[in-house]
Parts: sequence; structure tokens; C-alpha cells
Amino acid sequence: MNSDKKITYISNWIKEYAISLPFTPPGLIIGVSGGIDSAVTSTLCAKTGFKTIAVSMPIKQNHSQHELSVRHLKWLQDKFTNVETITIELDEVFRSFELTMTNFNNKLAFANSRSRLRMVTLYQIAQANNGIVVGTGNKVEDFGVGFYTKYGDGGVDISPIADCTKTDVWNIGKSLGVIDEIIEAAPTDGLWDDSRNDESQLGLTYQQIEEAMNNSNSKYYDKYKKVREPNLHKMKPIPVCIIPKD
Repeated sequence: MNSDKKITYISNWIKEYAISLPFTPPGLIIGVSGGIDSAVTSTLCAKTGFKTIAVSMPIKQNHSQHELSVRHLKWLQDKFTNVETITIELDEVFRSFELTMTNFNNKLAFANSRSRLRMVTLYQIAQANNGIVVGTGNKVEDFGVGFYTKYGDGGVDISPIADCTKTDVWNIGKSLGVIDEIIEAAPTDGLWDDSRNDESQLGLTYQQIEEAMNNSNSKYYDKYKKVREPNLHKMKPIPVCIIPKD
């Protein structure tokens, strides 16, 4: 299926899901980071015709990343009449959280907490607008390496591009006319003060991961497995203790 057909298919899928809900028409609430995944997903949401609320939530954000998110919000508003854009500064909220948790200082935990704070923000907006939170995870992250902690993706209602590889997302972005700088930017979760990107954290490029996912004979397969295996628990349903019946 080419990119144009995928755009139509995914947009229709979002629309059909929204229509199936008992509280239609809902709003579609999505965090916009300045990266390709959120840019593509927010545009696909906008194409449904449903009210789409795109939210930038900077927390100690790299200036260039935030600038891309602001540019994408403007691009969305200029292109679609059903889009509302919001920027919510979360620096002070996060700083208060850091001070409260000084006895539990851990860089990785604080990085993950940035995403979870954004998730809480998105759900607050969603419930206030009779809406659903739309995720931005792609196939490589969600089912390949379990790289879940993204821009508010700590928990979502629907995940439209979860069956798209990163290459798919880049190609769809080009077909949608997403800003070139977003397509060309190094993928990053934006959760670290040193602005490290995804591929430096994973130790593999997205193309290398995609190759390993599709070919166990790939020279990258062993490294891919090493990244994937510690995260397998994230890809399984939440374990539930089933009480035996007497």
C-alpha cells in the first residue's frame, strides 16, 4: 500500500473508531513534539474532520525542538479549520515535582516523568473536551524495541500509526506535506537535558532496526535483540492475578 492509500486508510480508521464511540463526535487530543511521528499523526487526525486539539507541552525543551513544534502547530491551523492548537508550559510544574522527589533522584526516572506529566496533561484536556488521547508510537518503537516513553504517550486511547515503520512515517509525512525540517530532523523523545536523540539511545538507526525486525540473519539482529529483550514486558498485556474459584 503506497503512502497516499495509507493516509486515506488510517484517517478513515480514526474516523470509524470515533464514530463507534457512545459520545461522538469527540475531540482528538494529541501532543505535538516537533518530531515526525506526532506531526504525521496530528495531520491524520485533522484530516478526519473531527475537532483536533494539538498540544505542545515544553518541559526544559531544546529550543530548536520546540520551535519545530510551534511551526507545525501553525501549519496545522493554516491548513485545517477543525484544528485548535495550544501551548502549555510545564517547566514550573515539573520543577516542583523534581523538588518534591529529591530523595528519589534518578535521571532516567525524571526523563520518563516528563512524558507522564505530558500524558496527564493530555488526559485533562481530553476529559474537559469529551475527547480521546491519540498516541504517536510507531511499529518499531511499540513492537520492535519497546521505546514507549514519548511525547505524552505514557498511555493513550488509540494508536493510529502503530503498524507503520519509521520509514513508513517519513514517507507519509512527505505525502502529507509536513515541514521539511521535521522530516529531516533526527528523531528524539525530547526527554533529556542533553538533547540526545533516539538512535544514540538505541545504538541502532531506525533503518537498521527495521532490517533486523524483518530478517533474523541481519548483522544487526543480535544488537536489536539486546535492545528488545529488556523491554518485552512493555509489549505484553498488563499481568492480572486471576483468583481461582472455589
